[in-house]
Amino acid sequence: MPAVTVSDITVLPRIAEPDPATTVTRPVLAARPSPTGHEGEGFPVRRSFAGIDQAHLDPFIHMDQMGEIEYAPGEPKGTPWHPHRGFETVTYMIDGEMQHRDSIGGGGLISNGDTQWMTAGSGLLHIETPPEQLVLSGGLFHGIQLWVNLPAADKMIAPRYQDIRGGEVALLSSADGGALLRVIAGELGDSVHGMHAGPGSTHTPITLVHATIAPGAQVRLPWNPAYNALVYTLSGEGHVGAERTPLATGTTAVLGAGDAIVVGANGAQEARHGGGLDVLILGGRPIREPVAAYGPFVMNTKAELMKAFEDFQTGRLGVIPE
Repeated sequence: MPAVTVSDITVLPRIAEPDPATTVTRPVLAARPSPTGHEGEGFPVRRSFAGIDQAHLDPFIHMDQMGEIEYAPGEPKGTPWHPHRGFETVTYMIDGEMQHRDSIGGGGLISNGDTQWMTAGSGLLHIETPPEQLVLSGGLFHGIQLWVNLPAADKMIAPRYQDIRGGEVALLSSADGGALLRVIAGELGDSVHGMHAGPGSTHTPITLVHATIAPGAQVRLPWNPAYNALVYTLSGEGHVGAERTPLATGTTAVLGAGDAIVVGANGAQEARHGGGLDVLILGGRPIREPVAAYGPFVMNTKAELMKAFEDFQTGRLGVIPE
């Protein structure tokens, strides 16, 4: 891990560190371990946002870390056909492959650093399965699925996809070259030194960054003060915030107000973590609307939620293709 990397980080554009004298490092409000569970037909996940107040997550709803697991031949699993309405799913495959199909004719393979951005909007049915060759051979499976809420005005828009190849993400270096930053969506930087944009676009403005931090290194990033901020540990050990709150695999840190984020890697790392700390740094502009969510639907009111279930049961969200 991870699939998208570079042999020489020094050739990448560098993000200038925010000046500690004129910026505020976001404090850590809470740091929670993620409980484990199973999704779909039985693949293992970490429930990254479990137990966190929705007010701190807004505009995000839910996130699962899928794997990291090394499947034996015949073991890879996916999900059955299921509906969505009212939000966007972001599936980031760090290692391995996943095939998807939907009820409106879409489909595709995401693998090794690719991201599939699905705007469910008014609704559709879809399925996610490992490709046949992975089922036959087995292999590594590791990814993230993030749910991004849609504002009320956009909940019933037409569904759409963005298929983002791993080679399309913006690759950056921290100021001292100790961290590789992959900007998947949104912007990272400042008005003085320039902004670097990732390829993903969403109806709700967010920034999503996958950072790999070398042992003993620290990264200090500028962060939009109008956005919330979360740091999720994919693997490794480190710390976050001026308080140096500990991070371990599966930990989600909720950050408070400020315009800079600090994350560091411990000097000693387990060899299975590739010798570094891997984190997702994410945040977005809060929507600040009521949320009525249940299962695969995220709406604003209970009545809208009931209508989503009714539309699903009567086939208005589509039918499973033959």
